[in-house]
Amino acid sequence: MREAFIKLHISILLAGFTGLFGKLISLNEGLLVWYRMMFAALLLFIILAVSKKLVAISWQEQLKIAGTGFLLGLHWVFFYGSIKIANVSVGVVCFSLVGFFTALLEPLIIRRRFRVKELLFSLITVAGIILIFQFDMRYRTGIIIGIISSALAALFTITNKKVGVRHPSRMMLLYEMAGGFIGLSILLPFYLYFFPVSTILPDRTDFLYLLLLALVCTIGLYLLQIQVLKTISAFTVNLSYNLEPVYSIILAMLFFGEAKELNTAFYIGLGLICISVLLQTREALISKAK
Repeated sequence: MREAFIKLHISILLAGFTGLFGKLISLNEGLLVWYRMMFAALLLFIILAVSKKLVAISWQEQLKIAGTGFLLGLHWVFFYGSIKIANVSVGVVCFSLVGFFTALLEPLIIRRRFRVKELLFSLITVAGIILIFQFDMRYRTGIIIGIISSALAALFTITNKKVGVRHPSRMMLLYEMAGGFIGLSILLPFYLYFFPVSTILPDRTDFLYLLLLALVCTIGLYLLQIQVLKTISAFTVNLSYNLEPVYSIILAMLFFGEAKELNTAFYIGLGLICISVLLQTREALISKAK
């Protein structure tokens, strides 16, 4: 159990590093995500083929999984766009709104009743974001893009849950990465037309970062989660991932000195978001106990 919890927090730390790569990689957010999904799909296919763990899935199901992967790709584009326009701290704090959008969208998509407590707890997060929104004019565009990113992440989570119950998670990841890559390949020429770049090829440093992002923070993160779930419940794992934004902010402060860019309003807003997460965690624990 102790080893499983160590692996769990290593996986959360790896998830926290994904935001840092948004600052480290010089490519724009569209190319960054395009390369990430391409490398992840290729590497995972090789790993599964060598280990003989590829499973046949019908074309209809492949298309559904690929569609959810395209949603994930769009979420990542907006997530890294928020980080590049603002900073890592702003990008990951906006990601905390996923709970709010899930509380709004899930009842509409799966046709269940709205849960008042979920909405109330999520509104505390919204209050925190509104407070952060006012702390610096330079970051407002980044915050708006980050909010769109969190809405797409919520939509991905809901649709992924509906599709994923029928298939092994390793095949889900493979087809999601491939679907996201194909979907972004169609959109990328239009994206680059409106946001032109000097080169679409990564330099040596970016190439290394992209490989690390795909291999360690995408596939490695997934493999760690699979190992952890053999010992620790999915419920505990999901609650523990509430620490991801905290890890990301601490890492951003250590690597990029972002503490100098943030003022009191940011920290009060972050405090409200942490309170919201704690309340949601407590409510989930109570519901689980029942």
